[in-house]
Amino acid sequence: MEIKEEGTSEEGQHFLPAAQANDPEDIQFTSIQKIPNEPQLEFILACKDLVAPVSDRKLNTVVQISVIHPVEQTLTRYSSTEIVEGTKDPLFLTGVTFPSDYPIYEETRIKLTVYDVKDKSHDTRSFLGCASFKVGELLKSKEQLLSLSLRTSDGGKVVGTIEVSLMRMGEIEDGDTDHITTDVPGQKCALVYESTAPESLSGKENLPFLNAVLRNPVYKLYRFPTSDNKWMRIREQMSESILSFHIPKELISLHIKEDLCRNQELKELGDLSPHWDNLRKNVLSHCDQMVTMYQDILTELSKETGSSFKSSSSKGEKTLEFVPVNLHLQRMQVHSPHLKDALYDVITVGAPAAHFQGFKNGGLRKLLHRFETERRNTGYQFIYYSPENTTKAKEVLSSINQLQPLIATHADLLLTSASQRSPDSLKSSLKLLSEKTELFVHAFKDQLVRSALLALYTARPGGILKKSPSPKVSTEKKTTEDDTPQLRRQDSIPHHSDYDEEEWDRVWANVGKSLNCIIAKVDKLIERDSHNEEGAGGGSSKDGDTDPTQEDSITSHPREDWYEQLHPLILTLKECMGEVVSRAKQSLTFVLLQELAYSLPQCLMLTLRRDIVFSQALSGLVCGFIIKLHTSLHDPGFLQQLHTVGLIAQYEGLLSTYSDEIGMLEDMAVGISDLRKVAFKITEATSNDVLPVLTGRREHYVVEVKLPATVFESLPLQIKEGQLLHVYPVLFNVGINEQQTLAERFGDVSLQESINQENFELVQEYYSIFMEKMPPDYISRFQEQNDLKGLLDNLHQNIQAKKRKNVEIMWLAATICRKLNGIRFTCCKSAKDRTSMSVTLEQCSILRDEHQLHKDFFIRALDCMRREGCRIENVLKNVKCRRYAFNMIQLLAFPKCYRPPEGTYGKADT
Repeated sequence: MEIKEEGTSEEGQHFLPAAQANDPEDIQFTSIQKIPNEPQLEFILACKDLVAPVSDRKLNTVVQISVIHPVEQTLTRYSSTEIVEGTKDPLFLTGVTFPSDYPIYEETRIKLTVYDVKDKSHDTRSFLGCASFKVGELLKSKEQLLSLSLRTSDGGKVVGTIEVSLMRMGEIEDGDTDHITTDVPGQKCALVYESTAPESLSGKENLPFLNAVLRNPVYKLYRFPTSDNKWMRIREQMSESILSFHIPKELISLHIKEDLCRNQELKELGDLSPHWDNLRKNVLSHCDQMVTMYQDILTELSKETGSSFKSSSSKGEKTLEFVPVNLHLQRMQVHSPHLKDALYDVITVGAPAAHFQGFKNGGLRKLLHRFETERRNTGYQFIYYSPENTTKAKEVLSSINQLQPLIATHADLLLTSASQRSPDSLKSSLKLLSEKTELFVHAFKDQLVRSALLALYTARPGGILKKSPSPKVSTEKKTTEDDTPQLRRQDSIPHHSDYDEEEWDRVWANVGKSLNCIIAKVDKLIERDSHNEEGAGGGSSKDGDTDPTQEDSITSHPREDWYEQLHPLILTLKECMGEVVSRAKQSLTFVLLQELAYSLPQCLMLTLRRDIVFSQALSGLVCGFIIKLHTSLHDPGFLQQLHTVGLIAQYEGLLSTYSDEIGMLEDMAVGISDLRKVAFKITEATSNDVLPVLTGRREHYVVEVKLPATVFESLPLQIKEGQLLHVYPVLFNVGINEQQTLAERFGDVSLQESINQENFELVQEYYSIFMEKMPPDYISRFQEQNDLKGLLDNLHQNIQAKKRKNVEIMWLAATICRKLNGIRFTCCKSAKDRTSMSVTLEQCSILRDEHQLHKDFFIRALDCMRREGCRIENVLKNVKCRRYAFNMIQLLAFPKCYRPPEGTYGKADT
């Protein structure tokens, strides 16, 4: 039957139209006392002695909860319980929760309508009775429990009783232990929650920082019986993240900056022969177009101010292709008797994939392999450099751009210390200068630069590279500690036939030699200063005579000007470094030109696709990292693991290896693998802007996560000093739908098998590092010594078994991740339907395995979460329909535990 939401309900209750209501300005409402970041009202329901319309009918009851707003006097449907079958005394496991921002007051009236469901698949139901109460009545009631008569209409026939019990997570509630029985024959469940108040699961002081990341929370409440017939309480939460848009905007800005810099370096390559010059012009034309495209995308994204959610129906929109699909935090908070309160988090997000680009030719894994194979075999107009060498060129160029200004700064600080004649300051400045210069020199210890210089030389007009005069440190005269390096000039690289391959080695080595001269000079200056001080302090012999040696020292080395002594050496270092930078930048930029020139515009389109997929993956990772950090800040062992080993980030994929989803999986595999290029750094927040900051380039990114001062000060020293924190992303995929059935019978599942095997090896590698670096007492705190090893062996066996739709792989990988304090992710095409089945199954499995959920209630708990939980709300916000996008035929191919309850699925857009 159709339910009217406003005006007159079919049950016969009438409400004043808004125009007849009192003027809101004349009414004062009483707010409910709130706890920060907690729902402001939660209650649970049970019915007694329901009267069936037909005497021999067994009732299948559901309660619809509606809110009558005190000003407008309109009725709004709010939520429902699950359906309880075959009893006149239903006890509902799904509660009612109102989040902190919901407009509810003590004067707000709640209406409870009980229906008898006759056909779940078509939601055919008949009205039994209704009751209502004011929120204030519940809050002020004795024992915070109301017992209300259910009537067929105002003043009509009584058809039973409905009990409303106020509920607060983590508090002990008194109540009659016998007045509500379970639907397990011969057993009763107490309404007494025997547990102490929960410890803080995330510190109050950093809640505003977490709230800056999360948006629009949805809460659901449940109570389930334990194996010893006590009650556990579960609060389910689903929140969007503003990082869905913030991270892509940060990343695109970096891409634009990086690409503009590269384009400028291409322009500064100097004169090239006609062949190479034409190639450069062509590359620059396309690269400029790409920069313009990125700038346009950033402009469009910047219009999405305050956005925190991209729906599954928008996944093919070009302007939003960098934004992850349907990204949410899915959280379960458990309060159970005798056990410590616990939080379980999963980040749910659509598989990172380039939906707008399409999958006609496959995804990144296939496209990159094909591109590289063709490029390797086509050497006609180009010089082939392997992907490793191309990456190396980008790394060295990045090092140059970072280190050159740093070295110049430290050199200037050294001169400042010299002018102040401060030995300690001089030593400190020299140490920093030496460290950075050694890194600079080390960056060029590679054959790539030498070969690239020759390649660039041959690409010059006539094979001659004209150079302006440049300084060299002479190797012909032995340099003493006090000598200024002798310079000689080299006007050009010789003709090709006379090309001196050792020339680069000499240019590069001059930087190190210049540094050695500075070190020797500083040591000598400090030594002389020390002797002068000893002499000034009275270098007398025991009999009172002056030591003639010290007299000579004092007279032969009068007070020196340290600045004047060091200044020419610093100039030489800078000149030598400038010469290296000039040559290396040009030669390595020439390497990058080869990759770009091979296949335009395909090469740039591949870069675009990879950027899109990486952006989606990174947004989810940053969200997961920040949430994991905030919930574990008070765990010293976790913080030690964070800076000693890093965190594992485990992705569960539910994509099939058939049709377009093959391309999605190929995209996803590369996107998640690329997350290895990401490191995190934690800093102290100095303003109200607490959103993470992204720095770096395509080969290496650093995400700066900000924490409030009080929290930051409590962190381990290594983290406070800016140590980079690493993540180990791994992906396990098992297709579960009807398309996977086709792939297994008629297609190819080798992609899934390869991905699972490769990533198992990565998990093993992480486990080895974890066991090697973490102290034994920490490891034994949360697992038995052989527990993880057994799980890993079991996972390996299941991967090797090549069993169809082997979801055991997923359960094992998720369990290993949780035991290793990792970050959990679950993905399907849209993170809506298959993902919802998976995360609800995971939550109920955790309740069974970790919190003693009564075995007879496992399926019912699963039904509650899927029918009325956060995930059906996720479906609603994505496609405006409360139905999972499955049909009966499709579900026959699903593993049974991944099938939704009857009546919750049907025709819907995905």
